[in-house]
Amino acid sequence: MGKRFDFEYIVIGSGPAGMAAALGLARLTDKKIAIVEGGELGGALSTRDIPGAASLKFANTYHKATHSTECGISGMSLHFNFPTAVNHQEDLTKNSILETRIKLEKAGVTCILGVANFIDENTIAIDEREYSSRYFVIATGAKLNTANIAGTDFVNFLTPETALKNRRLPKAVCVVGGGATGCEIAEYFAKLGVKTALLERSNRLLPREDEEVGKVMREHFENELGVIVLTNARVVALEKDSVSKRVVFSKDGHEKMVRVDTIVLATGSEPATDLGLENANVKYKKSGILTNSFFQTSAKNIFAIGDCIGGESSTDLAVMQGNYLASTLAYRAKMPFNATGTIRAVSTCPGVAVVGFSEDDLVRRDKRYKKELVYLSETSVMKGLCKSKGFVKLIANRENHLIGAVIVAPNAVLLAHELALAVRSRIGLGELAMMPHAVLSIGEAVQIAARRMMARKK
Repeated sequence: MGKRFDFEYIVIGSGPAGMAAALGLARLTDKKIAIVEGGELGGALSTRDIPGAASLKFANTYHKATHSTECGISGMSLHFNFPTAVNHQEDLTKNSILETRIKLEKAGVTCILGVANFIDENTIAIDEREYSSRYFVIATGAKLNTANIAGTDFVNFLTPETALKNRRLPKAVCVVGGGATGCEIAEYFAKLGVKTALLERSNRLLPREDEEVGKVMREHFENELGVIVLTNARVVALEKDSVSKRVVFSKDGHEKMVRVDTIVLATGSEPATDLGLENANVKYKKSGILTNSFFQTSAKNIFAIGDCIGGESSTDLAVMQGNYLASTLAYRAKMPFNATGTIRAVSTCPGVAVVGFSEDDLVRRDKRYKKELVYLSETSVMKGLCKSKGFVKLIANRENHLIGAVIVAPNAVLLAHELALAVRSRIGLGELAMMPHAVLSIGEAVQIAARRMMARKK
């Protein structure tokens, strides 16, 4: 007779990856399933994604109302109640946490709150209690990486999560990190009238994306929002005195500083692997938990998904991995994971959405491709109406199949879904060129780009 376990599956982490895995297993099997969470149920979805979306909506609404004089709207005397806005964001967060619990319990998943540590390959300890399981899914996500900055133990700083909960609007803020999260936080403060500086150690904002994206976003921040953007700026220390805080950085071989009252660190993340993996014989590195192509770790009954395994990171990809793993475990089928057409987005305005391969991705892989970039100003709806230098860039292979797209536009993610379907389904440029679109929509940019590429000689 086989060994009895408390659960068939225990998922550690209730963020996007863990939630998808737990709910998928509950839907596809009749086994006992538990999910463990050391913070808030819902993980990054509850603490980052939903409050972030609410905060940016508030900032965008206020900024648009106060900067629409060309349309005949006078909002110069408009004011906002900041505590009310923060309360609304916190209410949404609480509702998300509650809805997550209801969803899990309705699916028959046992929710266990506490920090898990492995005792062995089949047992974890949470506080003073032990739980056993035949299989484990690790989805612990990632944590803020501040390892290369001195003074973080002595100078109070905000994280992207706590910055949105701050009930006092600062007079001057320095956001360290010009990636997706840093740009979103900088836009939030700048649109509410806060004097904002944005520092990025690479030579452009959004260094993960193509060069044109960083250029447009810099123009947006500097020209439209008045943000001080400093690239090639490597932050080395945080300091403080009785008057203010200082961000010390190295640029062009010289040490400089920015003096503000609030610092937000959006310096990237590192996989959260501090859960006694050695006790379970699970191998990992600083870059993340090691897995094979089926997300199986060195311990055959333990799997890992999401940000804790490192590599590409996005909420959408984490959900895809969770759904995939649930199906694989439920059906005992080792079908390859297909991440083709994954969308990663930046929720600024204009927003950024990248589908499939970017141009930089293909250059790094030394792959042949062809591209076409169409500025939004070339479309009927945006001529004379759009201040943004946004664009749509299509990337195709030699067989004229779409393999990637980069969009910088208002509500960029709305157009991204059409292109994700095209990439995932290997739709040709000819079909894209003939794809019906609503009159006076930025989807026209897709048609223009596809037609130009089709007309071009190979």
